[in-house]
Amino acid sequence: MTQALQRATFNRSGLVRILSESLPDTGAPQYDFGEKLGQWLDFPDALSLSAALASAEKPALAPLTGAANTLPQQLERVRRSLAEAIRNDGVFPADGERDAPRLRFPTPLPQATAESAADFTPYHRYYLAHQRDMSTAIAALRGNARKALAQASPAGRRLAELDTAFDAILNTRERNLLATVPMLLARRFAELFREHSAALAGGEDDPATWTQPSSWLETFCRDAQAVLLAELELRLKPVAGLIAAGAAPADGNASTRETPP
Repeated sequence: MTQALQRATFNRSGLVRILSESLPDTGAPQYDFGEKLGQWLDFPDALSLSAALASAEKPALAPLTGAANTLPQQLERVRRSLAEAIRNDGVFPADGERDAPRLRFPTPLPQATAESAADFTPYHRYYLAHQRDMSTAIAALRGNARKALAQASPAGRRLAELDTAFDAILNTRERNLLATVPMLLARRFAELFREHSAALAGGEDDPATWTQPSSWLETFCRDAQAVLLAELELRLKPVAGLIAAGAAPADGNASTRETPP
């Protein structure tokens, strides 16, 4: 999953790049983002967004203080916690012993046949569990960010209202699109298993060997973790942008601003 990175363009998200590497026929979306976003907005959505943008008052963002001032640190804690949960739940640890993961990457059951062990269902559940964890943690962070910004200044409140409007409009579509990711991974899983079976050339296949280093299942484990990490960064973008906008000085150069006499 590394060679096709050279073919990726800079304006494609990490998640799209990784999926197009593993499944080249998925390709990149061939549409203009602004045009597609316009198609997603129905009349009530447009009214909500217009109301959030219509405020005649455009006050400058005040410096973050109190709870709002800790938002960048909260973002990094959430990012680190979720990323570590993804990296530490595989069955092929690279760094020796570690604590038992809460979500363990599925492995073939004892006495399982190759046919039964090649069922993607446990891996689908595993991916969905991580998606639920990401959704819950990031939604809580985004709610905290809105509340802190709204209390920090009138401009922060306006920014929080705008983020709320966009979230309400796009949340369902985002959820539906991300729900297709594990289905794309199912194709990668099937492809790797076919290659593994072909390499056996009719020989006996023991699922117990699939958890050994350099096995086809290790490759899939690494691929799934890479996709999850890319999805995590994609999911964090809205709240990271909200926090960055709230923390940015109004004139972009607060460090050099002179105090009036």
